Amino acid sequence: MSHQVHSFEPPERFVAGTVGEPGDRTFFLQARGGGRVISVALEKVQVQLLAEKLEELLLEANKRFGVDMPELPVLAVHDNEPLDTPVDEEFRVGTLGLAFDVDSGTVVIEAIEAGEAEVEIELDEDTDEPPVEDDDDDEDEEPDDDLDRLRVRLTPEATRAFIDRARRVVAAGRPPCPLCGQPLDPAGHLCPRHNGYHR
Repeated sequence: MSHQVHSFEPPERFVAGTVGEPGDRTFFLQARGGGRVISVALEKVQVQLLAEKLEELLLEANKRFGVDMPELPVLAVHDNEPLDTPVDEEFRVGTLGLAFDVDSGTVVIEAIEAGEAEVEIELDEDTDEPPVEDDDDDEDEEPDDDLDRLRVRLTPEATRAFIDRARRVVAAGRPPCPLCGQPLDPAGHLCPRHNGYHR
């Protein structure tokens, strides 16, 4: 069965969001454009890492290619809207690939369906150069051809807006325990710093 590439170059909207209550949230990347809405599920840590790596990519593009670094989005342009419904999971993300296209001055994000490989994020500052991981993963390329993908192309400004929202979505979960750092549950918290006693 051939894989599907859901391409949005550029999307009308590309955001990270969640479904469910804090402590039981499912994280999604959602792209909308051309009358289509594609939602792919991923882990909270993947959203957090994606935001961090996109920030690094913008900084590297600024340093190497002189790309203007957009300012943080003003409050008026923050996208605080919920995900478009219905949220139908197209696939679960295993690998996230990032690249900066020097010719068009855009950021390319590719979310690849989970296969046998471990979850990872590949970072490529220039699409004219192959990602560092390519040489080591030659034996894995054949199975990857059968995996679905979501590909979006964003301007640096849209990338900055995505980073800002992704960070807010991650931070909107359960607050951390001030002693151990683990998420606090409304029903109580067994803190290892208190030998398992509720606080």
